[in-house]
Amino acid sequence: MRSVAINVAANTNEPGFRGPLYPDGSFEYIPIPESKSTADAVPTYADLGVVTDVSGVADRPVHFDPEFPEAGGERYTYGDEHGVKARPLSELSAGDYLFFYATLTTTGEPPAWAPERWGAYVIGHFRLARDPVTGETYRDLADEERAVFDSNAHVRRAEFDAEVLLLGDPNGSRLYETVVPLSRPSGGTDANWLVTERSSDSGKGPWWRRPMRFDEDGTETLLSLVDEHPRTVVER
Repeated sequence: MRSVAINVAANTNEPGFRGPLYPDGSFEYIPIPESKSTADAVPTYADLGVVTDVSGVADRPVHFDPEFPEAGGERYTYGDEHGVKARPLSELSAGDYLFFYATLTTTGEPPAWAPERWGAYVIGHFRLARDPVTGETYRDLADEERAVFDSNAHVRRAEFDAEVLLLGDPNGSRLYETVVPLSRPSGGTDANWLVTERSSDSGKGPWWRRPMRFDEDGTETLLSLVDEHPRTVVER
């Protein structure tokens, strides 16, 4: 068992703001905007039903990827057209894990375990139901085999463009209720021990934008922290 963690969700570039992190460790998952034309209508920011003020981009379509049923999706799917993420994801196998982390803006009174302004946090994971499917393989699949990815954002584009597609097992995949911190309380750019001691990443430079690989021990450590209070990470 192994895993890869990748950065997803709204940020200060697209759509221009991050999702919120609340003092109790809960958060809102807000996808990035859809940047390409789609074959059919896709949800807009107004359709997300989030508390966050999205009025400035309310009519803009979203790139709902990763797709979580807890946030209104049909299945647990993820696709990516960029090699920097697609390559490590393609190396995973059925039963491995894909973790998703996002940068979130601290909202309200900052708790002692969180940076004052923003930080990076794991917000959900997939346990892979099958081996990753490359874009080339997907194009050759029979219609019934393609169907499990029909709701993925890359499949819904006018021109399919994913280099890899991943499907999560519903019994082992979820969007979290509370986050698992990757940043130290001293600042969002300061990586904590989960990054520097458990992942393949050094925690130097813009680590919060890079894919991180975790071996079996690292993956088990991450899974053990799901549903724990976020301060548990700081206290270990």
